[in-house]
Amino acid sequence: MNHRSFMRWLPALGTALALGFAPLAQAQAVKKAQVVILATGGTIAGAGASAANSATYQAAKVPVDKLLASVPELSNLADVRGEQVFQIASESLNNEHLVTLAKRVSALSKQADVDGIVITHGTDTLEETAYFLTLTVHTSKPIVVVGSMRPGTALSADGALNLYNAVATAASPTSAGKGALVVMNDEINSGRDVAKSINIRTEAFKSPWGALGMVVEGKTYWFRAPVKRHTMQSEFDIDSISVLPKVEIAYGYGSANDIAYKAFAAAGAKALIHAGTGNGSVAAPVVPALRELRAKGIQIIRSARVVGGGFVLRNAEQPDDQYDWVVAHDLNPQKARILASLALTRTTDSKDIQRMFMEY
Repeated sequence: MNHRSFMRWLPALGTALALGFAPLAQAQAVKKAQVVILATGGTIAGAGASAANSATYQAAKVPVDKLLASVPELSNLADVRGEQVFQIASESLNNEHLVTLAKRVSALSKQADVDGIVITHGTDTLEETAYFLTLTVHTSKPIVVVGSMRPGTALSADGALNLYNAVATAASPTSAGKGALVVMNDEINSGRDVAKSINIRTEAFKSPWGALGMVVEGKTYWFRAPVKRHTMQSEFDIDSISVLPKVEIAYGYGSANDIAYKAFAAAGAKALIHAGTGNGSVAAPVVPALRELRAKGIQIIRSARVVGGGFVLRNAEQPDDQYDWVVAHDLNPQKARILASLALTRTTDSKDIQRMFMEY
């Protein structure tokens, strides 16, 4: 074939090649992420007596298959399948539930046919579960915890859009490596930072340090990333944890006394979280009891009951070095309980536990 003939034939060759590769390119373009939804109950699976009931309803009534069927648009985002892990209101979740759920998340994260995991959850303890997953599941795959403030039967129910946004986040490669995330009210928050700040409105979950990003019409937009240790960088691994040591929380308030602290210790608590006023301050009548309990080997951890940004400084308010106490840094009391429980699976050294509170 001479040069002129080859040049006439070349466009036809290009067309043939393009047509030949078109089905492959099309197949690659339509390949969807594989997302597993683990349902645990909560308001997002709740039902009220009428559409006007947005705060009065029964939680944990709708099974996962019906929950997914109620949002058919999920199929536009990912290939989704569901599992019913629990069907309970989240205030009744305990340590055993946390371990069971985290082990299931860990097992799924190791499967090649799973790209992301969504956990539907009641909002009362959602932040605790999200933090536990952040600390214990060793994966870079997206883990997203989602709930709703109104049951699906209510006017302006928020669960369907929250679930849609959660699946969009779990299906997006941009969500990888950021620890467990909480997606509600169009925002993406770190499971470490976020907390439930109100129990009526749909914008209930906020982080004192700001959201990581947003979800708009099924697309994620990111503005910052977590800097604390999590998931792949964590020294805690759910695959090797079966039981969590007992850690309790006692509340600081005006006219506080030491009764609760002593009772928790007598019941077998290995650590006590003091939910203190202000900078984790401790009322004078309580200090001697906490010192006595520390001398008996119980860890004393000062946190703050302040909503929206409690920040406890070591050796401020109390001489923590002298008393051998730990401070919770910026973790609220309920998250301090989670980290303390995990810390005690590895050490009883208060200095090492303090390191963990600063790093996680």
